[in-house]
Amino acid sequence: MTKLNIRNPERVPARVVDVATALGRNIAAARKRRRLRQSDVATMAGTTLPTLRAVEAGNIGTGFGAYISVLWVLGLEDSLLSIAGLDSDPEGQVRERAALRRGLAQPRLSRNQLDDNF
Repeated sequence: MTKLNIRNPERVPARVVDVATALGRNIAAARKRRRLRQSDVATMAGTTLPTLRAVEAGNIGTGFGAYISVLWVLGLEDSLLSIAGLDSDPEGQVRERAALRRGLAQPRLSRNQLDDNF
């Protein structure tokens, strides 16, 4: 099992550990496909070699910023934008529509409807 550097590692669901481990393996495979050394990726990501190793191990106690930086080095950071996206959240969409029908929520604004006028 991956070593966890979090407050209550015994409370982390097994599925969370499994997903983190798989993500780490995928990152390591992407680095190897590009024939990049760990030390080079760590330097380009602005992190340390132990942190990169923790990312590749899927350590859930490692900061999310480290994962994003490593994915950026590999050219894969845009794949994160679909995570928890409004359009890829069917349960949230169902709940939002139900709340709108009951008059409990305001309609969601699209990005085009937002502005920076404060």
